[in-house]
Amino acid sequence: MLRRLAQLLPALAISTLVSAHGYVQQVTIDGTVYKGNNLNVETPAPSIIRLVNTNSPVKGAQNPYINCGQDAQFASLAGNANPGSQLEILWVGGTDGSSNWPHNTGPLMHYMTKCDGSCSTYNSTNSEWFKISELGLEADGNTWYQANLNSRAPANVTIPSTLAPGNYLLRSEIISLQLAMSQGGAEFYPACIQLQVGGSQTQGPTSSEECTFPGCYSDDDPGILTPDIYNPPIQYTFPGPPVASFVDAGSSSAAPSSTGSGSSAPSSAGSVSGSSAGTTSTFANGPSSTIIASSTPSPTVTGQCMLSGRSVNEGVVKRDSRNKRTHKWRLVRSH
Repeated sequence: MLRRLAQLLPALAISTLVSAHGYVQQVTIDGTVYKGNNLNVETPAPSIIRLVNTNSPVKGAQNPYINCGQDAQFASLAGNANPGSQLEILWVGGTDGSSNWPHNTGPLMHYMTKCDGSCSTYNSTNSEWFKISELGLEADGNTWYQANLNSRAPANVTIPSTLAPGNYLLRSEIISLQLAMSQGGAEFYPACIQLQVGGSQTQGPTSSEECTFPGCYSDDDPGILTPDIYNPPIQYTFPGPPVASFVDAGSSSAAPSSTGSGSSAPSSAGSVSGSSAGTTSTFANGPSSTIIASSTPSPTVTGQCMLSGRSVNEGVVKRDSRNKRTHKWRLVRSH
């Protein structure tokens, strides 16, 4: 019996490790559901979600895979959206989507970049990204919005209401901070979703609000290196550039099926503050189906988060180009 148990323990450990990570399985845009693929499928079905090859996190802020995820491949479709469209992004655990998202500590952030032509063939290695939302702690100061994903609530984000039309990548990112007490411990989970945004609006970010991945973060940035994450009360600073200034008060993010607040969006019950670095069915085996998606009011975040309890391959980045172009927002901010 003991010998059999000893034989099973390694397999159980591997199974636990695999289920402790995750990926984006589904995206809903204004009620239309776009399914993704499970990991390790032999023949991925058409989707708007760029498929990664593992559910493991990206480690290191300078890792090229921080762009769209581990070995992210081009997707063949683009989701139809408009300025003001409501997106629900379902993060799941494991490799087949049967487990819930496992982590509960760290921010949810969303970025966008415009594709040069079709997103289905667009290499985003040197893309300039702008932030459209960030969510940290809920109003109680103890619970991260990320924790709502544990019960299969989606991460909600709104396309800016004045965004110019075009083909865009939406980068949904979770940073898990449970091991971020020492440098290099933060776990990055980026996922890229291909969109075709319609409408007749004209706005977009300024060049000082953009950065590249890698390049937006450093491993020792506040909000990535968090030695006091379990030693409250502390102030949490969102990494990366601030939410782009054209993102108005009605078009950023909503809490994942929870009351409280998030950045640059309308107020909901409760309030939370956060500071930005620059500011103090089956899977996609057929046509998309349509459902009635929930519409959660969008909250507002300004200031700082207070923590009071534990609660096809994109290639290698050209680093010389990154050094010249990626830290524009930091340089502008320092003048």
